[in-house]
Order: sequence, then C-alpha cells, then structure tokens
Amino acid sequence: MVTCRSATAAEDEEDEEHRGGGCADSPLDGPELVMGGRDRLGLQKNSVCSRSYFVVVMVFVHVYIVNVIALLLYVYYSNGNHHGGGGTSSAGDTAQPNSPTPGPSAPEPIISRMDEVTTSFAHLPRLEGIKVGHRQKMDLVPNKIHYMKTLSLKPLLFEIPSFLTDEECKLLIHLAQLKGLQKSQILPTEEYEEAMEKIEISQVDLFNLLDHNQDGQLQLKEVLTHTRLGNGRWMTPENIREMYAAVKADPDGDGVLSLKEFKRLNIRNFHKYMGTENVKMSDLVRNSQHTWLYQGEGAHQVLRSIRQRVIRLTHLPPEIVQHSEPLQVVRYDQGGHYHAHVDSGPVFPETACSHTKFISNETAPFETSCRYVTVLFYLNNVTGGGETTFPIADNRTYDEMSLIQNDVDLRDTRKHCDKGNLRVKPRLGTAVFWYNYLSNGKGWVGELDEYSLHGGCLVTKGVKWIANNWINVDPIKQRQIQFQQVMAHYAEEDSEAQTDWTVDRSYKDVHVDL
Repeated sequence: MVTCRSATAAEDEEDEEHRGGGCADSPLDGPELVMGGRDRLGLQKNSVCSRSYFVVVMVFVHVYIVNVIALLLYVYYSNGNHHGGGGTSSAGDTAQPNSPTPGPSAPEPIISRMDEVTTSFAHLPRLEGIKVGHRQKMDLVPNKIHYMKTLSLKPLLFEIPSFLTDEECKLLIHLAQLKGLQKSQILPTEEYEEAMEKIEISQVDLFNLLDHNQDGQLQLKEVLTHTRLGNGRWMTPENIREMYAAVKADPDGDGVLSLKEFKRLNIRNFHKYMGTENVKMSDLVRNSQHTWLYQGEGAHQVLRSIRQRVIRLTHLPPEIVQHSEPLQVVRYDQGGHYHAHVDSGPVFPETACSHTKFISNETAPFETSCRYVTVLFYLNNVTGGGETTFPIADNRTYDEMSLIQNDVDLRDTRKHCDKGNLRVKPRLGTAVFWYNYLSNGKGWVGELDEYSLHGGCLVTKGVKWIANNWINVDPIKQRQIQFQQVMAHYAEEDSEAQTDWTVDRSYKDVHVDL
C-alpha cells in the first residue's frame, strides 16, 4: 500500500513537519481501501496534503460561508422582519422577542424626501399561509406574543385572536357612538328609476349582456347576477318569479326567458313593478350602520396604536397604510346582515382607483376602491349568528354561475350562510386578515382574488360590532408611487396644514375611560 508517507513524498516530509502540516493525522491513514479485490488505490501526498491544495480549499470554504450569510440576510429583510415578527410555527415554541416595539404614542415615520418613495415601494411584502391550520408567532406589541392561524389559502386568510384588548374594543364602540352612525345603505330612490329610464340600450343588446353562457335563454341565476347592481335590493329566485308573473314575462312559467319572449317585454314595466313594492331594510344588500374614525396625527392614541399594529401585522410600508382609508366601525342590530361581496373591484385599463384618481389626473368611466388588504376586527361576542362567511374559500374552481344552484344562492347570508365553505365566529378582540388581490408575480398587486367573496351572516340575537381597516394600493404601480410622492410633498411642505385638513377634531380628545 502506498500511503501519505510514501517514498515519493519523502523529500517534503521535513518541511511539512515544521509547518504542522504532516499527514500523520490524515483521515486517509487507517484501514486500507480495497477496490473490488484489485490492486489497492495509491494515494500520493503531493496530490492531497500539499500547501497549495489547503489554501484553495480554505478559499472555497470562506466564499461559501460568505454566500450563506448573504443569503440569510436577504431572506431576513425580504420577509419584512424589520417591521415586526414574522413567524415560526407551533404553539409550543418559546417566544423570542424582536427589537423593541414602539409604544402607542411613538411618532409615525414620515418620508423625508420624495425620491425615497420609489425605493421603498420596490415590492409589497406578502405573508405566506403555508397550509390551512398553520400557526405563526407574531410580535405585534411589547411583551406579548400573538399567534396567527391560516384559515384558508384561497383567499389567503388569517385569524389573530386577542389582536385587540377588551378595553380597546369598548373604546372603539364608544368613539363610534360619539361620532354618530349612519345607515350603510338607504332605500331605493326615484332618482334610480329616472336613471334607468335614460339608459339607451336595445332589447337585443340587453339580452346578450344578461345571457352569460350565450345559449339564447335567460335563466333565473343569470338575471339575479345583474339585478343587484342597481338600486341595492337583494333579489331572490322567488322575487324574480313574482316579478315575471306580475308583468307577464314568462307565459309558460318555467323561469326561463327566450329572446323572443324578452323582446316582447317593456323594460319600464319591471321598474314600475319594483317601485310599487314595499322594500324593507332587510330586503337590501346590506342592513347595518357605520361611521369612520380617523387614525392619523392628532387622533386618539389607541386608534394610532391599532394602525401601528396593523403595519406590523401586514409588513406593508407604513406610508401606504397611513394614507389608506380611516377605520370603519359597523353595527349590526338583530336582523342585520351583509350579503356576500368582495371588498374591491377588478381594475381594468378604463378603471380608476378612488384614492389615486385625482392625483393621477386621468379620466376613467369606472372607479373602484382598490382595497389590497382587509383587516376586520370583532368588537364583541355575538349572542346569535353574525358569523363572517367565505362561501367558496379553498374551492377547486370558481364559477359565478355555480354560486346559485337549485334556488340556493350561496351569497344570500340571510338564508344560506350555513352552506358556505368557511364561517368565522365573531369573538371579542379577534382579527381576521386577508388579501383581496393576488400577486402579479413581480412583488405588486395582481388580479382580483374572486375567492375573497365574503359576507356577514344574519344576526339572529343581540348586536354585532366590527371594525374594518382597508389598505389601499393601486394595481398600477406608477400611479401608487405618484400618489405617495404627492402625499410626501404635503407632509414636508406643511405638516400642520395637512393636520388641519385631515383630522376630525370631534373625537380626537376622547379618553379611554369613556
């Protein structure tokens, strides 16, 4: 056997011993290597144990270690841990607090230079759901660890128990009552009737618009998808049949209208029929009361603290959250409901976002709210009903027409809440949080997530209080950046003037002990 101490390496032995680099401890010394019964493998010292080989190996090791450290730092900052705790799973893990969380009264960061806006909005952090039931630790407030549970992946939906304290929930209700609540939806008016009469569209074109599958027949569920877009009355299959009978639209009574039958109709008769019906609040899409509470500079300390917590929860840039809609507080009395809907709308080239519309100075025929994220807070325990339903959460596929089958409309939260895929029971202080849009794959807002369809189930007993924080982001990235630059300019130019412009002083001095 030829080993490290072979004759061919004898001339190097003395030098190696002086360098401490001799091969006496080499792992190659030991049992002989047998190659299938053939001659043993000869190993020469100058091919393994030379100084140059050692230097090369150490260089590669150091480069590898540096790359690993760089990768770990990239992952750390990409996950937004500089905003607050991203989580590890398992409830049994020991909480490791992150850097100290700013207290409720800590000043909110303001962009100092407008050119920083583009850099800070390079991408929007998006949390990972992993799988349904997965739990993550969240560091949202000092000296307390919250756990966030994944409820569904379509939409990406999370639940955070004890997000608000009992005292904070009570305060929000008191502030809303002091501000004054208004009806979330009013009864149909004559203006709607007049507007409908001014629509210039032929019978054939209207039929084609309603006929989703283009089979030349109007089924009840096809008509139902459009009757709720106008005056806000929620129509059921029974309502449609009664209307058909009243205006004699369906002679054979099968609930299906052919193009020939539709062309014989006078559309104004439908509107007249709707006008003669006695519509109650329970017949509307939404039956509730609400108000808005400002959360910015000068607002109540608890309101500002909640918004800081939302920033840490979502990991979104503070500037985006701060310039989004105020907090909405909603009260549902017994009999209150909100039929299934999405919080935002699809954004097409001809659509503008409400918050960037005036900044971008573009004209668009359609407008939507562009609510990228919804954070919903339950402010009390509801005695009966009042769940939040997600009718098609984690469905394999989505088809709007499949929401209505055999007179069962999954969007009807007064009758069919129990038939949805997922229901979240309201619990005092709990928050649920979901994305209304998908990612575009480039770190920005993509298409509307149709699985985010949700509604408020009928309150059968007691009262239900909730609050909503919507975070507005324009899917057109350049418009959002332009909006943030303008807002940063206002903040730099005259912060006091902006405060006077935005703060509602009627509730900013209200104290926690109300």
